[in-house]
Amino acid sequence: MLRGLATVNFYADDVEAAKDWYAQLLGVEPYFESPGEGGSAAYYEFRVGDHQTELGLIDRRYAPPGLPASPGGAIGHWHVDDVRGTLDQLLAMGAEPYTPLTEYGPGFVTASVTDPFGNVLGIMYNEHYLEMLDNR
Repeated sequence: MLRGLATVNFYADDVEAAKDWYAQLLGVEPYFESPGEGGSAAYYEFRVGDHQTELGLIDRRYAPPGLPASPGGAIGHWHVDDVRGTLDQLLAMGAEPYTPLTEYGPGFVTASVTDPFGNVLGIMYNEHYLEMLDNR
């Protein structure tokens, strides 16, 4: 039924600033842009990671009605090779701590931040993720 994440969407009041922030973090520019009203961009999309998962940045004007402006009840975690180093980089770029760096056992470490646009970005090291990649 669920075969893997296809797209993770984040909303931002200033989608241009969000695009620049994520381009700096990811080290790549978005591969897709969709114009909005008045000629400014409404949506940017990046391809991220081992499975080229889409990370979409959407102008908050196009958010579904009732979408809360503050973080909600779900945290998506992206695999990273160095949680502490990545967390330090995110904080240096202006993200705010959301959940602390926590080790749940050997080979499983998580943390999360709120990006400067109000979205929760989870990071994790998960040895099972790496095992899955090795078995492909």
